[in-house]
Amino acid sequence: MSAGSHAPLNEAADDIDEGVGESVEARLEKLRDARIVVTGGGGLVGSRLTALLCKVGAQVTVLDRMDAYPEDGHAIFGVEKTGATLVVGDVCDREAVAVLLRDADYVVHAAAYADVAACTRDPDIAFRANVQGTQVILEEIAGTGVRRLVLVSSASVYGDGPTGSPGPHMFHEDQALFPLSVYANGKLWAEHQTRLMLGAAGGAEYAIVRYFSVYGDPQIPKPGSHSWMVPWLSLQAKLGRPMRLNGGGVQVRDMVHVQDVAEATALALVEEGMAGQTVNVGTGRPTAVRKVADLLMPYFPDAERIVTPRPEGDPLGGYASTERARELLRWQARIDVEEGVDRYVRWLEKTPEAVPRWLAEDGA
Repeated sequence: MSAGSHAPLNEAADDIDEGVGESVEARLEKLRDARIVVTGGGGLVGSRLTALLCKVGAQVTVLDRMDAYPEDGHAIFGVEKTGATLVVGDVCDREAVAVLLRDADYVVHAAAYADVAACTRDPDIAFRANVQGTQVILEEIAGTGVRRLVLVSSASVYGDGPTGSPGPHMFHEDQALFPLSVYANGKLWAEHQTRLMLGAAGGAEYAIVRYFSVYGDPQIPKPGSHSWMVPWLSLQAKLGRPMRLNGGGVQVRDMVHVQDVAEATALALVEEGMAGQTVNVGTGRPTAVRKVADLLMPYFPDAERIVTPRPEGDPLGGYASTERARELLRWQARIDVEEGVDRYVRWLEKTPEAVPRWLAEDGA
């Protein structure tokens, strides 16, 4: 399927809302006064999700180590301002998890060592955070009144897709999976383990959402990472440095805005058809990394682009099949990459303090 065969995203999303007669917020009214635990709620997606859940009247508790970013990175995401209860802690701390889940109605498990490069460098840390931490969550849900767990997974489980066929590939939820990194392996294990342990008669339901390439303000990069290309390329250009295109930027990503991702994740808590299901969260449109650089050039016309080696574990990628999301979540992404990049650059211009000191002081 070509990018041109899709309806405009805003139009498609409006059609969905008109078809069901309810807005996203109206459907989330089911969560009013519900007690929801969001692990990893201090991060980019988690903070947006937490704000949305609080807005519809849910009682949200966030469990997060709050150490994924140096300096005051988490302050930019602003989870402390959402009205949620913030517990600074670790998903591997069984006692803390048990206390939080004891009275929970719903759980979103988004906590992870969420960086492909870092997981490759430190697989022991990745194992503890992404495998052991997930196991603790699953075990502690047993015997509680939790109605549904939403597990946050990743499109990285698809790898480069099937070999021997021309790309870019559209990734379908039921196709064979080819993880290429420690991070992707951990996510795939978490999916399998969730299916094994939850969903039995009388137990907590589960739903799995596979995020594609999440971006959008207030996203900032981490040291030593090669993910999050919109902030990386934007900040390098803003600082007068070359935009580095790893592997020439031929990799394909499905760029899905964090606002859309938060809505899809919240809907996975309430949509009945999501019980026991796995759904892609993406736009259904392929975007080459080098196109992101192209979109940034009008804002930074003096920026230089250079080609650098493609990092280990960095997939050539693909884009999401969105049919199942439209059917089960009754959702479609609203923000296309052109609008999302524009929003990000404008936010960056208004928020000079968002430029990390470690990056500004790095002469690379």
